[in-house]
Amino acid sequence: MSDPSSGDLPSPGFPTARPRRLRYNPLVRDLVRETELSPRDLILPLFVRHGKGVRQEIGSMPGNYQLSVDTLVDEVGAARELGVKAFILFGIPAQKDARGSSALEDEGIVQQSLRALRKAHGPDVLLMTDECFCEYTDHGHCGILHKRDGSLDVDNDATLPILAEQCVSHARAGADVIAPSGMMDGMVGAIRRGLDTAGFTHIPILSYAAKYASGFYGPFRDAAESPPQFGDRNTYQMDPANGDEAMKEVALDLAEGADMIMVKPALSYLDIIRRVKERFRVPVAAYNVSGEFAMVKAAARNGWIDEKRVTLEILTSIRRAGADMILTYHARDVARWLK
Repeated sequence: MSDPSSGDLPSPGFPTARPRRLRYNPLVRDLVRETELSPRDLILPLFVRHGKGVRQEIGSMPGNYQLSVDTLVDEVGAARELGVKAFILFGIPAQKDARGSSALEDEGIVQQSLRALRKAHGPDVLLMTDECFCEYTDHGHCGILHKRDGSLDVDNDATLPILAEQCVSHARAGADVIAPSGMMDGMVGAIRRGLDTAGFTHIPILSYAAKYASGFYGPFRDAAESPPQFGDRNTYQMDPANGDEAMKEVALDLAEGADMIMVKPALSYLDIIRRVKERFRVPVAAYNVSGEFAMVKAAARNGWIDEKRVTLEILTSIRRAGADMILTYHARDVARWLK
């Protein structure tokens, strides 16, 4: 029996206590379920490129495609019919250069996509845009490069103004939420100032505040055509061994004006999701990334797991850890299963 003064509920032992009573009847089991998973919790990542009629499947991410603007509009419409209403866009430009110049153009591929989606679907879909330069630079890194100690690295401070410019361009084209992912120090503050100065004080920022240098990103780099051409991203993405550092990153981004926080990846970082939620009590997103998705798909295709059961279990665990929303390539399948 626990001490009543501790605030814990009394815990009588067996046979008085029989937790199985609440599991025997499936209707009771549903009634006492602590964590719910719904299509409204899901954000579908989509990849868009120039062209017309493009629907090119991504080999390492079955069921996901590089889309042109016209097929993107149809894809969003189909997902919307299933109950998915939130989307995050990743652009694949026709041309790349050292500064990622095409990311700043009002006729850039993401900007075109935003206008087309808004025209086709109006305010009934939530449009987020990933804000980074790795897809747009010919070197595949997340900003402008400079030499440091004889080697090339991202110039953090020189990247901030163009990052803010990219975000303003996306807001002007119709983005509902801005999601900076480059892990540049000071990025949220620079973006907030840029948006506010341009009259977009109402646009929220979902910051990739705790983004780890993970081995789970491989398929995404195929999808976005953005692998680094040299080196890696360890100087700006976090060490997977660190948890306290994530708390510092989140605190800094919130202080700079972030409205929501993202943890990426999700599965190996459920403890970070829980810590962020309990400490900061702000809306938390978790990115169920491409490698996590691909592992499930590969195992299911080999008949080693039940895809539906495992996928729902994974996403429920992410919600249970504290995530309010999940970015996942499973979104369409999950919405169909839940429907």
